[in-house]
Amino acid sequence: MQNSKYPRAEKLKKNTEISLLFDKGKWRTSGNLRIIILKDKPNTPVEATKFGVSVSKRYFKRAVHRNRIKRLLRECYRLNKDLFHEAFGKKTLAMMFWVSSEIPPKFQDVEAQFIKLCESQKK
Repeated sequence: MQNSKYPRAEKLKKNTEISLLFDKGKWRTSGNLRIIILKDKPNTPVEATKFGVSVSKRYFKRAVHRNRIKRLLRECYRLNKDLFHEAFGKKTLAMMFWVSSEIPPKFQDVEAQFIKLCESQKK
């Protein structure tokens, strides 16, 4: 059975880790999803997988809409964690963004873009 949890230890919260991710990470895009990844390397050691999500206040002024999209993004990661680890590795820092001003109509739309993003990285 797959591990379909998103525990506190996996959440990207430290400012030092986030700034390291933005300084040295690589960007990938698929549809309305954008992800920045920093893999474990000798010069930038990463202890474990840390994952975060963000939605811009520029696109969504209302917090309800931002929170809804963030929940969808977290759920995509939680349900497809094995696919994410296959594509990007076990020891990575990652942050996912929604870069459209339209609210996704269904969870399946967001999940399809997430899967496409992971599969394009595997190749």
